[in-house]
Amino acid sequence: MTGIPRDGLAQVAMTGRSNVGKSTLLNALCRSKIARTSAAPGKTRLANIYRVVVEGGGPGKWGLYLVDLPGYGYARGGADAAEELRAVAEAYFLGARDSGLGARTSGSGPAAIERSEPRTPSLESRHALLLVDSRHPGLKADIQAAHWLDAMGVDFHVVATKIDKLSRTERARNMKALELTLGKPPLPVSAADGEGLDLLWKTIASLARTGRA
Repeated sequence: MTGIPRDGLAQVAMTGRSNVGKSTLLNALCRSKIARTSAAPGKTRLANIYRVVVEGGGPGKWGLYLVDLPGYGYARGGADAAEELRAVAEAYFLGARDSGLGARTSGSGPAAIERSEPRTPSLESRHALLLVDSRHPGLKADIQAAHWLDAMGVDFHVVATKIDKLSRTERARNMKALELTLGKPPLPVSAADGEGLDLLWKTIASLARTGRA
């Protein structure tokens, strides 16, 4: 928690299942290989925070933090490692040490959080992009993650990755299924060919500038 910036800049965290492409998408957004990627899931073990300065989307330059959180659904090292990764994401969003947030947790998945006391809003502007694999709509782990973010009061948008791997018919079907199961219209993107990245940047800019899109 001591490493999380508290300078008032908006923070947009990328969360999602392991191997959904969080680090790859971050690199594509920044047009630079700043985040490590791996073919093996579970590579990201910490909350990696990147300060980004952007030109465009309004007058002058503006900044924000993009946060690459550990993925859920897989962890090398078994249950203990899974619990450790869950705790990293939970600590980032709840800020339990400093913000007076009350929570009781159990288990090792994103759904393993229950309200126990009224929550005090965080002073930082923190938002989330819930990344889901567009090829696999309706996965239990993704539904649990959406409920988990809702339970913590985190403002989040759904981003459907790897859209380039679907046919037009599959896209229409899967986007509809994702909206039905997650309760939000997904934004389809492809880190491979850049599809949807401009619109995703506009969404991020809206979050950073106004606090809510």
